[in-house]
Amino acid sequence: MRVIRKRAEAPFQLSHAHTNPPTTHDSASSRWSRFQYKKPVLDALLFEQYGLCCYSEIRPDRVGLGFHIEHVENKSQHPQRTFDYSNLAASALDSQNDLPLLKTQGTEVFGGHALGKSNGVDLTRFVSCHQADCSRFFAYLSDGRVVPADGLSPLDEDRARYTIGLLNLNSPYLQDLRQRWWEELETLIEEHLEHDMDLHCLAGIDLIPVGNDLSPFFSITRKLFGRIAEQVLEQDAPDLR
Repeated sequence: MRVIRKRAEAPFQLSHAHTNPPTTHDSASSRWSRFQYKKPVLDALLFEQYGLCCYSEIRPDRVGLGFHIEHVENKSQHPQRTFDYSNLAASALDSQNDLPLLKTQGTEVFGGHALGKSNGVDLTRFVSCHQADCSRFFAYLSDGRVVPADGLSPLDEDRARYTIGLLNLNSPYLQDLRQRWWEELETLIEEHLEHDMDLHCLAGIDLIPVGNDLSPFFSITRKLFGRIAEQVLEQDAPDLR
């Protein structure tokens, strides 16, 4: 999970709706379902997220999936934040198309639509994608799993495990995508080392945005390239450090 820093202004229609926020779960659900300006909101969110899912870091457009607007603090728990732009993010899986398709295929739902997240969140334990240090809680393994990072305090390790479980970030679908990405990068790195080619250029391909989009699994790429990744980001994409 990489931190999402707000780079865009909230669309006017969203800000206007937030001037009179709902106060109950029912009114939040009703008003959000009638809100007709979700596309400009989603576009603004994707701009600041560089096209990545806020929780899984996949690029849904590359795997035939869509997005939905995620309420980081659920509408059911905090209805007053329904139209609060600082509470919104773009999460993988379009509600209309992707959820029925995944269920038909027997694929587990993940991210904002995961059962745990839908049922409610303990915000004292949940690691939010808007939390400035969210990336320090997680580590990625070559078999595609995401796990609590080494060296966390017991409290922070619990938060990491809770968040991974809540969002189903180790769904078989995500594990497979991560493992394939890891293996592909490892192969490319080995080839570059064998032929004495520039690793900085290779790292830049997936760490520097093209247009305004990043390659998937930014955190894995950053981990595998280590010090070289930090040098590339400092020189060419300091906003992503």
